[in-house]
Amino acid sequence: MKPIVLQLIDSFNQGGSERQALQLVRLLFESGRYDVRVASLSPEGSLRGTIGDLNIGDIPSFPLRSFYHPSTISQLSRLVRWLKSNRVSIIHTHDFYTNIFGMTAGRLGFIPARIASKRETVGMRTTAQLKLQKTAFSLASQIVANSVAVKKSLIDEGVPSQKIEVVYNGLDINRVAFRSDRKEALQKLKLPADDETPRRFVSIVANMRLEVKDYPMFLRAAKKVAATIPNVAFLLAGEGPLSDSLKMLAGDLGILGSTFFLGRCDDLSGLLGISEVCVLSSKAEGFSNSILEYMAAGRPVVATNVGGASEVIVEGETGFLVAAGDDHMMAERLISLLADADAARQMGEKGKAIVIDQFSCEAQLMKTESLYDRLLQLR
Repeated sequence: MKPIVLQLIDSFNQGGSERQALQLVRLLFESGRYDVRVASLSPEGSLRGTIGDLNIGDIPSFPLRSFYHPSTISQLSRLVRWLKSNRVSIIHTHDFYTNIFGMTAGRLGFIPARIASKRETVGMRTTAQLKLQKTAFSLASQIVANSVAVKKSLIDEGVPSQKIEVVYNGLDINRVAFRSDRKEALQKLKLPADDETPRRFVSIVANMRLEVKDYPMFLRAAKKVAATIPNVAFLLAGEGPLSDSLKMLAGDLGILGSTFFLGRCDDLSGLLGISEVCVLSSKAEGFSNSILEYMAAGRPVVATNVGGASEVIVEGETGFLVAAGDDHMMAERLISLLADADAARQMGEKGKAIVIDQFSCEAQLMKTESLYDRLLQLR
């Protein structure tokens, strides 16, 4: 009988942690070595359909209002009963809220292996949240960090190094393969058709929910680029409550006419296919999925040197790293790539090769199953 592993996620909304968790669900299911199940704190979200074809049974949800609401105790009891009745051997959580909820339930339910995850470094959590998460980590058998930078931040927080396993995000390169032509991509993205002089696109993919993504820094850099490079335009793919203020800022900077707010992008391959350079402007990260997607699509990257960015971007070979908040240097790097198309293309090709070699889904699956085996002493 295969050991049962539960993947507990926050929701099925578009997000890096959710997408990585559901990708892992598929990889584990197709591998067949473990009996994989899924549960969530919220059943909502468009990503639910990405595992709809898998025979993984019912997907229970355990909705939380807050950790301090009386209903949390009843939801925690429900999860403990579910873990016991389904004879779960491993519970694997993937973000702040599921770490706390899932590790507590796993300990109360005497689950043999309890795996938490950390995907961020600094700047994302309050002091109170960090204390709560540290308690959850103390209940975990192991903590998965998605970069060496995240592992270092965990050690700084007092987590023993031997309790931390680095498993890089994996990327299915087929997801970003450009299968249409430019005209079709423009239509799908609801962008204006090309005129005699096609626009040159600089793109960024990040949510507009968190200020840590620092879109204002990108827009300030964009203004400098637009003053130097003819026919340049900027594509911002992301949704969230900050979008209105960012549109106002683009207007104040005088670049609203060349800045396109795409909202949630369902055609990532098309977006990256028409882009010349891609950007990450965050003040803090764990390990950016967007950087991997950019590189897998063969695009050079200009990113802030935060989190695990330097673990995948080779400075001057696959892109450039700049200090967080330094819009002046970001603009300089973008201008240099737009001014030398051959160098930009070579950087993109080298980046794609690195992703294929080091950040594949196969590598993610192998390291994850090895961790599971070790915790259950299967090998």
